[in-house]
Amino acid sequence: MVSRLISVDRWAAGSQAYFLTHLHSDHTNGLSSSWANGPLFCSRLTAKLLPFKFPEFNLSLIRILQIGTWHSLSLLSPSGSNTHLQVMAIDALHCPGSVMLVFRGDFGCLLYTGDFRWEATCEKAMRSRDMLLGALKDQMVDIIHLDNTYCNPSYDFPPRQVAANQIVNIILSHPEHEIIIGIDTLGKEDLLHHIARVLKIKIWVWPERLRTMHLLGLHDIFTTKTSLTRVRAVPRYSFSIETLEALNKVHPTIGIMASGLPWLKTGLLTRGTRSGSFRISRSKRAPVIANCEVQGDRQVGNTGPLERFNEYIYSVLYSDHSNFAELTEFVKLVRPNSLKGIVSSSSCYIEPMYYLGRHCGIKQPAKQLHTKHTSKGSIERVVAVNTKASSLSDEFVESETKRQKTLKVKSSGFRSTKFSALRRMGHGAKISENDGPDQ
Repeated sequence: MVSRLISVDRWAAGSQAYFLTHLHSDHTNGLSSSWANGPLFCSRLTAKLLPFKFPEFNLSLIRILQIGTWHSLSLLSPSGSNTHLQVMAIDALHCPGSVMLVFRGDFGCLLYTGDFRWEATCEKAMRSRDMLLGALKDQMVDIIHLDNTYCNPSYDFPPRQVAANQIVNIILSHPEHEIIIGIDTLGKEDLLHHIARVLKIKIWVWPERLRTMHLLGLHDIFTTKTSLTRVRAVPRYSFSIETLEALNKVHPTIGIMASGLPWLKTGLLTRGTRSGSFRISRSKRAPVIANCEVQGDRQVGNTGPLERFNEYIYSVLYSDHSNFAELTEFVKLVRPNSLKGIVSSSSCYIEPMYYLGRHCGIKQPAKQLHTKHTSKGSIERVVAVNTKASSLSDEFVESETKRQKTLKVKSSGFRSTKFSALRRMGHGAKISENDGPDQ
């Protein structure tokens, strides 16, 4: 981030201090048990989980960042003089231990969100909001390094509580079925806890995941004994149509994929071989599962229709990343001088300044919107279109939202399949072998 001084979620040699926002594999690429390039700063919970991911890591390198507290560092500038900076960690509400980082020093004030979820109705998010405003006070943020995973008006998925209630309703509507839920190696613990509490059941997880649950203090909810529950949380990479079809030959089973992207498994021809890929899909609308919403142990209201791919799989828009409206509110709150996306190498990358630049504190120059054009033979090329980011109107964003939703119906197949394939192959900043397209 700051040349030869600090690095965030980047692990190459050359910096004096390293910061880890959270333990998802796309943010630890380059980190290993033998890594020893400098002190590593992270939250207390991440420090607790890190030795489980990297068993022989040198623990003397770890520095704990207390949430909501300024920490001072003295580093050596490229000119040879001492440089002092301060950093504060704030709960990012993404996965256990995840933080956003505020840096201030001679270089100005920088905010690195890491992956984060900024829900207006969430009490934890409100506390993070107050903490962030208290840290910034009247200081201008020079640049936000923003989680732009869903920085597009077409991404309007609901709060996690609403999506969690939808999942409970699906389970209630299938009392004779085994339930398979695809999750990652870290994250969505709150979702599973909600299901277990409301339905008064235990949830099966694989042995390594159970150990993580115990490290997180969740001892009485999860089990590795299949005989104790009909609800199983399985690794996302093992969640497939083929697996569910095989399970249904033994016992009626449904799968639930919780993600900010509607889920569909499809064959994709890649270098002469066919592989599976996540892609955006306007799947068949299932009937309303239950004309109710679960609140605590009661059910009220209407959750609306759910996405259903086939008779075996439901796709529920539960995401640990901010949707577009939440990103907008976050940028309007902070009003930085500039924005930079932390996801910078996917085939559908859009410069965050294009949509959000008008909410920054100073007028921005023309920015480029990366769009895709497909020529004959399905060869894709990316071109740049100049636009005045700071002058985009609300009417434009509204029309763009409608256009994007229309495109998802008419032409999502090639566009999103290519996007997902690149992310699954490691070309995007958000995906690794163990972490799916959404956390």
